Amino acid sequence: MAKSNIDSRIEVKDSGIHGKGVYATKRIKKDKPIIEYTGERVSADEADERYQDNPSTYLFMVDDNIYIDGLSDGNEARFINHSCKPNCVAYLEDDGRIMIYSRKEIEPGTELTYDYQLTDEGDEPDSTPTDYTCYCGASKCKGTMKGSAKKKKKKK
Repeated sequence: MAKSNIDSRIEVKDSGIHGKGVYATKRIKKDKPIIEYTGERVSADEADERYQDNPSTYLFMVDDNIYIDGLSDGNEARFINHSCKPNCVAYLEDDGRIMIYSRKEIEPGTELTYDYQLTDEGDEPDSTPTDYTCYCGASKCKGTMKGSAKKKKKKK
């Protein structure tokens, strides 16, 4: 996995939410960059071809035709789980990179999460309504990883 000086404060291990998760190993202050979401950049058509039978939460939409495939050359960021009450947020930087920032101070041992805000692409309804079931356990859990797709840009 690719490493950077930003991600020395995190580790990947089993998650109580789903599969693997990313956890803070050191205190992370509010509004700090944690890790870039990396992977192969692919077109929307390529993403559809790769994952047509298996909706992937490893795909991160950069714009209408560019996705980052975290399963292909991705780093630890691909293991950050969804939560309806997240402690992180993903920002689209001016240079087209996706950076994960802390929304609040995060204590060591805490799992990092952000709201995936997944949307249906195209006109076809989901084949299985449980494809995007949320397991975050938040008191006001929406029950789904779907939500409004608002592109966020880092405030200057």
